Amino acid sequence: MTPPAPAAPLTVAAVQADSVPGDLAGNAVAAARLTGRAVAEGARVVVLPELFLPAYHPPTLAADPAGTDLAAAGDGTVDDARLDPLRAAARDGAAVVVVGAAVRHPDGRRTISALVVDRGGVAHAAYDKQQLWGDERALFQPGRCGATLLVDDWRFGLGICYDGCFPEHGRAAAADGAHGYLCPSGYLAGSAHRRDLYYAARALDNTMFVVFANAVDGADPWRFNGGAAVYDPQGRPLARGADTGEDVLVAVLDPAVLVDTRAEHSMLADLPADAGAARGALRG
Repeated sequence: MTPPAPAAPLTVAAVQADSVPGDLAGNAVAAARLTGRAVAEGARVVVLPELFLPAYHPPTLAADPAGTDLAAAGDGTVDDARLDPLRAAARDGAAVVVVGAAVRHPDGRRTISALVVDRGGVAHAAYDKQQLWGDERALFQPGRCGATLLVDDWRFGLGICYDGCFPEHGRAAAADGAHGYLCPSGYLAGSAHRRDLYYAARALDNTMFVVFANAVDGADPWRFNGGAAVYDPQGRPLARGADTGEDVLVAVLDPAVLVDTRAEHSMLADLPADAGAARGALRG
């Protein structure tokens, strides 16, 4: 059964920012500052880039896992004093913060994760990236399952960067009743065409909102291209950042837009059971 549309609008923020390789404590302070800026503009959900807390910098992630990683407890919570400024910002602003982290699990797995800091200031290793890209496979293990984040009566699928390049990932979130898709990401300079296409497509494919956060700037070869955005359920940008420079993009998710779009564009309801799996062949 498809969950009903949310009862009230929700203000969200997609952040583009640079972080310092290996400086988890300093990056948590920066995340707290950016969260405060978003909250001041009315945001109640704030999404920051992939691996923002340790920084997306593979040489540092390989050399200093003890310094870059957060340890998850058996219940998925993360209790690390370096996160205290961010936890306080979420608690004081009554905001839910989604931020990229490197996480060590009790079974020894190391994952690229979406850390969710709830409105009470508790940090959770909520989702582990399922589709690893390139050299990430040498440092991390893929996540085992998807995840849906509940914020009041809004349902959000969680994805991380390369996950969003696979239509099936966004579709799985929509099939679980998602009204939106939250994607911390790290797109390198030179990938702006794909960056702007994938997440608009995931929005339209599934008639859901998409909140895309991205890293920005930095030094080659790890220079990122910003363009953080919030997309409506037809894939149109409600807000979009430039290709350089820190920014906080704030937009209102309107449930009436979700309802109207899904009534007019009924792809989710019309999806056939086999989705074209059975095929004929023709020789020309």
